[in-house]
Amino acid sequence: MKFLGFAYRFVSNFVFLALVYYSLNFMEKYQQRAIVAGLFLVYAAMRAATAFRTFHFFQRVERLELEARRLTGLAGEGPASNASRKQVVSDVSALRRDGEMKSYIDLLFLSVVILLCITKIVTD
Repeated sequence: MKFLGFAYRFVSNFVFLALVYYSLNFMEKYQQRAIVAGLFLVYAAMRAATAFRTFHFFQRVERLELEARRLTGLAGEGPASNASRKQVVSDVSALRRDGEMKSYIDLLFLSVVILLCITKIVTD
């Protein structure tokens, strides 16, 4: 299931990149192409800002994971509850890593989109 999430993120970003590429290449007038490229730049910048905010969120979650691991070792409630807490912490850790990977995929494609838009604005 984790692989499907990565594949979906890759495919959806690739479709967005293809949309940007073809829409900018089929514009004949420079002014129209520059306006469309500017709009794509604004959209890509907003998504990139969101991706960077998720990294900040994941850093906070990582701190909470470390604190939960430390507290799990201190709590002496028995082996069953201890194993349950360790499982919850490991699940959260896996979800955090998956979210970070998806954000990296987003940032990769957004950087290519930004580069493509800047190239189409600068060249005539």
